[in-house]
Amino acid sequence: MKKLFKIIYYIILSYIIFIGIILVVSLIPVTGNIKTLAVLSGSMEPTIHTGSVVIVKPESSYKVGDIITFGDNTKTDIPTTHRIAEERAVEGNMIYRTKGDANNAEDSAETPQKEVTGRVLFSIPYLGYIINFIKKPIGLMLIIIVPAAVVIYDEMRKIRNEVKKIKSEKNKFTTEKLSDENT
Repeated sequence: MKKLFKIIYYIILSYIIFIGIILVVSLIPVTGNIKTLAVLSGSMEPTIHTGSVVIVKPESSYKVGDIITFGDNTKTDIPTTHRIAEERAVEGNMIYRTKGDANNAEDSAETPQKEVTGRVLFSIPYLGYIINFIKKPIGLMLIIIVPAAVVIYDEMRKIRNEVKKIKSEKNKFTTEKLSDENT
């Protein structure tokens, strides 16, 4: 039981550190920095599952077949992640026609390169559900409270064991002293 708890403890701790690193790196305002975005639709199934997180990196050029994320990323607008189906140059600027892998037709609107956030490097299935949950107050509280409770419980267990050890040594010392006095 103790070993199982320790394994779960380290898995949770590693998971939180991993998510934290990805989120912190994506928030650093560096030109050309990676971004993490949640995919909330099934238009790229089975390549990218609904609820996945995509890791996106801006590049200087894109080609047919690349999966790109484009569009505004605000509270009301959600960026789109689709595959480039066609490309063409208009007055020196690249314009892309995109299509979701699960969609029957290409997107109706063309996407200029200046609207492209970046190329998808890889995706992590279902992590988007967790990140969207964390963005809500109850999710944020749970992601802080549950790991904190695990850490606090583990530390209290260690303190209790140390106190028991000290009491045991004190009782042993007292018993030996009484035994010496009686002889």
